Amino acid sequence: MNKIVTRIQKEFSKTPDLVIKEIQAGLFKTIYVVFLETVSSGDKVNDYILKNLANISSNGSIKTNLESIIPGPNMKEITELDQIEFYITSGFAIVILKDTCLAVEVRADIHRSVGSPESEPAIVGPKDAFTENFQINLGLVKRRIKTSKLKTDNFVVGRKTNTTVGVLYLDDVANKEFVKKIEKRISEIDIDGIIDSSTLGLLIEGNDKTSFPKVLRTERPDNASNALLEGKIVILVDTSPFALILPAFFADFINPVVDNYVKSGNAKFVKILRLACYFLSMITPAYYIAIVNYNQETIPTSLLINFATQREGVPFPSIIEALIMLIICEILRESDLRFPNAYGSAISILGALVLGEAAVSAGIVSPIMIIIIAITFITGLVFTDYETVASIRFYRFFFLVAASFYGLFGVVCAFVYFLIKMNSSYSFDKPYFFPLSPFDKTYFKKTIYKGKTKKDNKRTSMLTNNITKKKNGDII
Repeated sequence: MNKIVTRIQKEFSKTPDLVIKEIQAGLFKTIYVVFLETVSSGDKVNDYILKNLANISSNGSIKTNLESIIPGPNMKEITELDQIEFYITSGFAIVILKDTCLAVEVRADIHRSVGSPESEPAIVGPKDAFTENFQINLGLVKRRIKTSKLKTDNFVVGRKTNTTVGVLYLDDVANKEFVKKIEKRISEIDIDGIIDSSTLGLLIEGNDKTSFPKVLRTERPDNASNALLEGKIVILVDTSPFALILPAFFADFINPVVDNYVKSGNAKFVKILRLACYFLSMITPAYYIAIVNYNQETIPTSLLINFATQREGVPFPSIIEALIMLIICEILRESDLRFPNAYGSAISILGALVLGEAAVSAGIVSPIMIIIIAITFITGLVFTDYETVASIRFYRFFFLVAASFYGLFGVVCAFVYFLIKMNSSYSFDKPYFFPLSPFDKTYFKKTIYKGKTKKDNKRTSMLTNNITKKKNGDII
């Protein structure tokens, strides 16, 4: 038996889906076709390879006949035997004749169709979303950016998974040094496997001790395409429906790309409202604790008496009351995420109504505390990114503890610490609080303050040296 086939059988022992076909080509020549029936399509193997090999004549050069007769859309000659395992597990069929190996792509269609965004829904804008198939995801981006300047550098990450990772960037727009830096980090990853793009994002993010997300994950191809046009890079990972956008700033997490599809006047109001919700979700419980316990002079006497009346009979201090309600609401949020969509929201609503009403009736919490916690979580629902919500939660408790010790002075000190931490954070060596600090008018109008679309003719110098766009949209 061919020594290559023997090696494959040894490496893939106890692999019942391994198929080895033998085809006689002449009196003393045998062609072997090896593939995994779980990741390869039997119909493609039959149409591309078996039917054509059955007609091979023993005359002439078999190698030339193989390359000319097999009509596979993607065919490679294997020069190193160590590559065979990768190609077989990637959905290729290996055609072997003596010491010659050809890998023919016959991948099975084991992926779902292109659907609508689930974690980033929008009323306006495109409705397609990334899937778990690398080629489909790459096609969704190339469908929008039709230029040869869109480059893709492929890597294989993971000793066991051999996951395909693609780094996308516009060759005449992206900063080449930044691209090399990211690719160097990817090439240095030595791990058993990469299952999802989030794992890759954590690995290339480096030693980051802050709770702020530094890598923007998106399931929207239009979001990824827009980032490429601005000079950022996009990373696609096979088997993951989320693309990574680098670098990502604070403004990117609170301003989704769908703001680009509405008029600037309408978008400005929503952006300001969204920014207010970010800080309200963090500070509201702490501010209430501060004015009730320490700084009663900051609110009218009638309102203070009303607060005191509502809290009459509540056995816990206001800080314990707030902590109980916040923890309960976090549990409800997690249960809503983990439960099936069919009844997850109903369970959360039922839990919130029953627990809230029962807690007030039993005198465990005051009605005003229910209102404060409701405002806190309603404003937090504006943000869909899990890492952003987690960072808000961290600083919400941080503000609450500061307010319980020092009142409004503690809230102010905590806010100053928050700003210092934000300004001292970096996203891949770029200021995280950009474009506010340092201030950049161009990127400010693209994110926090929506400028007119017809005047969007420049890119920020923070991301690229090619800062000018033509009015017709072509890159120069």
